[in-house]
Amino acid sequence: MTMSVIDYPAIDCLPPALITEDEVRHALDVVIDPELDEPITDLGFVRSVAVDATEVVVHLRLPTSFCSPNFAYLMASDAKDAIAALDPARRVLVELDDHHDSDLINAGLAADAGYLGTFGQEAEHDLDELRTTFRRKAHTAAMERCLTQWLRSNPNEPESAVGSVRLGDLPQSAQTDALLRRRAALGLPAAPTALVMVDHQGSDYPPNEVPMALRRARSTRISIDGNAHFCRGLLATRYPGSECDQVARTEGAEPHRPTRLLPLTVKETQS
Repeated sequence: MTMSVIDYPAIDCLPPALITEDEVRHALDVVIDPELDEPITDLGFVRSVAVDATEVVVHLRLPTSFCSPNFAYLMASDAKDAIAALDPARRVLVELDDHHDSDLINAGLAADAGYLGTFGQEAEHDLDELRTTFRRKAHTAAMERCLTQWLRSNPNEPESAVGSVRLGDLPQSAQTDALLRRRAALGLPAAPTALVMVDHQGSDYPPNEVPMALRRARSTRISIDGNAHFCRGLLATRYPGSECDQVARTEGAEPHRPTRLLPLTVKETQS
């Protein structure tokens, strides 16, 4: 009796599992606009996502054609890295549309030329320094949100009292979680006994300086929130219908979902 032999395909020959558009968009949640401190997915900056068996193609858009090139490159570079982490073997193409430096940025990203390699002598500073600067501002804004909420919950306390508030005194909330993530990104202590009101180096303020420091922090937070609101409006004007892709941050709140923060070191800063 002759027995038939069934040839099963080798596992190595099977096509890779297809990444879904939803998976790509979720991966992009970690890409933060450094100036606005919000995910590009919430801001409506992701114009399109296309996925096939061999590559992922993402197009980004910004509120104006003259948005800062270093911010634009940082977001596009982070987007490419975030998607590549889903499947390192799959080709990833991220393109920035309708920007005055689109051709330069897109060519640099496609060639993995790096920020300094892309902009050459025009790159005054590397992206690590830029990211650090805005991480510090984001921490200041998150700190102010938590302390302002603490004052509202303790109306009989003077402003100077926030200088002695510790992390363990804050309620469990999205605002507190956001502050802890931003402290972690800067290497600041997260123990319940750690003071909330500190500068980016973890130093506290003398009692007589606390009210003014809180007001400066509030100014930083208002600037970030105001710029975000302004940019949302500009994007909706430039790209009618893009407002449907935006997720608004309510007053004093975090984006609609928590996001982990990318490392400070940017792979593409190497020339």
